[in-house]
Amino acid sequence: MPQKPKETDLYLPIKSFLEGQGYEVKAEIGAVDVVAIRGEEPPVLVELKLNFNLALLHQGVARQAISDDVYLVIPRGSGKAFQTAMKGHLSLCRRLGLGLVTVRLKDELVEVHCDPAPYQPRKSKVRQGRLLKEFARRVGDPNQGGQTRVGLITAYRQDAILCAKFLQAEGPSKGAVVAKATGVERATRLMADDHYGWFERVEKGIYGLTLNGVEGVKGG
Repeated sequence: MPQKPKETDLYLPIKSFLEGQGYEVKAEIGAVDVVAIRGEEPPVLVELKLNFNLALLHQGVARQAISDDVYLVIPRGSGKAFQTAMKGHLSLCRRLGLGLVTVRLKDELVEVHCDPAPYQPRKSKVRQGRLLKEFARRVGDPNQGGQTRVGLITAYRQDAILCAKFLQAEGPSKGAVVAKATGVERATRLMADDHYGWFERVEKGIYGLTLNGVEGVKGG
């Protein structure tokens, strides 16, 4: 049975990696897992953990009171789940000004994913625009902050409900008629895409309501 990894398994690969860059490296100096010194440069501080967790972040942030050059080290995992998690880890480390390093324990490969640096946020105008557009289109405030995505009332869903209610009252209709009556400019495209399974094309350009659509109107 393979032995369970220990935090100490990370130390020698990190020590060797830093010594290869001209640092003198010592472990467990005060509260710091690893300290590396090179000439007159500020010390490099390293915290080792088997998992990327809140305790590791707390330690890293605390070490920033000693030096700006603080690195967090975790074992390198495999698979899609690890790669996905690493994206979030990197984003968080960059925001906190921390470095992030992984060690592949099977061959002691050390990889630096980001170095400590002041965080400079980049705003996404596209994402901001989407958020403001959704805010403007949303009628009222039908949700509660913190609820799950399931059953969330979006502007799109509100438009779909308006179209469905019209079809329930008037029967199968042309998309242009639905758009004019409900004020939903994208009614034809919305019914054609049929994201919720509420609509069906009866004839070219004419849409009706499915049984799911009837239930959707009740739920809306």
